[in-house]
Amino acid sequence: MAYLRNLTNPLCTDKENYMGKVVGGATISLDGFINDRYGDLSPLYPDLAELRKTEFLQESILKTGAAVMGRHAYHIGNGDFTDYEYHIPDKVTRGQNEKLKFHFVTDGIKSAVRQAKAAAGDKTVQVIGGASTFQQCLDAGLLDEIEIGVVPLILGEGLRLFAQMDKKIELEKIRILESPGRTDIRFRVVK
Repeated sequence: MAYLRNLTNPLCTDKENYMGKVVGGATISLDGFINDRYGDLSPLYPDLAELRKTEFLQESILKTGAAVMGRHAYHIGNGDFTDYEYHIPDKVTRGQNEKLKFHFVTDGIKSAVRQAKAAAGDKTVQVIGGASTFQQCLDAGLLDEIEIGVVPLILGEGLRLFAQMDKKIELEKIRILESPGRTDIRFRVVK
């Protein structure tokens, strides 16, 4: 898809503010879960086709040059990433895939982010998929921004995105985007 690398796309109106940043992104229920008690993500993504059309996701795709994905998130995809939103030149992950350019990183989250930044050049590194990977990046001070999609759903149980945080993190709200079925909020991590 050519539009993924087209920096002149009108949806990406604030390109210079994305250059070289590390951004953690996740979709959560209103009570903070990234999946239900059975590990199922589908309640948070009732219409993936519509989600892919949102300004929020299109903007994220346009600014992303590389991604860091945890092993668990990789395995959820069962190695089939043909429908994956971030078809970008380089990936840094804890898994491998022949359809996209994945790199297996075993020497820690800091190394994975460093390699992703080198692959992304002046574009954003997107940390996606997995509470553990997200939390490790946040705890290590590697995230510049956080993008949270809140779905108006209370799951009651499941895996919480921020359950195991080791320290208090101060955030500054940058932007709120309303889409059908979700509210996306972008925060700057105050360092």
